[in-house]
Formats: sequence, C-alpha cells, structure tokens
Amino acid sequence: MCGRFTLNQSAEALAQFFHVEPVLNLAADFNIAPTQMVATVLQNPESEKREFQQLHWGLIPSWAKDAGMGAKLINARAETVAEKPSFRSAFKHRRCLVLADGFYEWQRQQGKKQPFYFRLEDGQPFGFAGLWEKWCSPANGEIISCTILTTAANELLQPIHDRMPVILEPKDYDLWLDSQVQTPQTLQQLLRPYPAPAMISYPVSTLVNNSRHNSPECIIPLSEENAPTNQLN
Repeated sequence: MCGRFTLNQSAEALAQFFHVEPVLNLAADFNIAPTQMVATVLQNPESEKREFQQLHWGLIPSWAKDAGMGAKLINARAETVAEKPSFRSAFKHRRCLVLADGFYEWQRQQGKKQPFYFRLEDGQPFGFAGLWEKWCSPANGEIISCTILTTAANELLQPIHDRMPVILEPKDYDLWLDSQVQTPQTLQQLLRPYPAPAMISYPVSTLVNNSRHNSPECIIPLSEENAPTNQLN
C-alpha cells in the first residue's frame, strides 16, 4: 500500500519535469498523510494540456453518502481497479499523476514497525498512477479527491512489504493522462512494479509514524551504516 509520502521540490522543478504551468509554490512536505491535500497533474480534456491541481487524498465516489468514505479509499489495487465499483469509472475516464519524490513503508521488527524510506536513485520527482473523482455533498459543497494505485512489490520492497505504489515512467505520462484512452488492457500494462535497480531505500526515524511530524528529520537515515543504498547492488 502507500500510506505516507514526500514532496520536497521547487515549483520550478515540478513545472519543468512534468511539463505543466503554472505550479503553485508548495511548502516542502516530508510526511504527507491520507485526507490531506496533495499535488497532482491532470489533463484538461478540452485543451489536452496538463494542469496542476491540489486534490483531497482519499477518493470519494460520486455516489458516496458522505465524504468519510474517502479515508478508506486512499489506495486502489491495480489488479482489480477496472472492476471495483468505487474506481472503475475513474479508471476509465479520470486519471492523474500524484506528485512525489519518495514514500515510506513499514516492516515489522520484534513486535514493532520500523519505517523505511524509498526514492529514486537519481533523486528526481515522479508521478504515482492516480485516479480522481468529483463528489458533491447534499449542501452543494464539492470535493475533488484522488487515490493512488498499488501493485506487487519489486525486489527492493519485498523484504519490507508485499505491495508498492505504482510509479509511472515519464514516457507513459501522456498515455495515462489521456482520457480518450479507455481500454483496460492498454492501461493495465502501465501498472507494473518500478524497476528495483533504479531505487534506493534505508530505515528512518519513527518520527514519521506521527503525521504531525513534518521536517527533514523524517527522511534522514538512522545512522551512517544505514545511508541510502540499493540492496540489490
């Protein structure tokens, strides 16, 4: 699954990397948690241009009775997303990139949960495969929300967790965002584990366990012995 991630990039860097303008000046976030607002990129179906938007993390289906349902739908499994009632319409028509530059997973160690931080080896930002939905409350309030797709863990994550968020290759962004592409088989081929050799991981402080802790300390390796490494090398 994906329950916490980071985004510590300038607006200029994000605009250049994701080919979108304008990007709001975002504060560096080292502990993004469910139900918070997250940075995303969508494609405008009329202009076919990419647009930056901040969305509520936790997808609220259009038919939901209340917004609380979103807290249970922060992730969608890639294997079943095309059939699940909560996600199938969004998978077909409303896809997005959720912007990040790292994420956390937890490993059980002697009865405790040890957090590990994962990022790309080159330190670049990336886009999680996401879906978005619009929900209107009985009081006419509108919430645009999103979820992050997950897939089987790659070799780097397998010792920590059996699932990982879907990180899309930049070359696949256009295809994923194009709402005219609706064939499940075409989309499913993008939802694969990211290549493990291109990633690194290391254990970090349990500060990240509390979402109120949001500082660079969250991504500092526990010790020099635990400095960023790719365990496959």
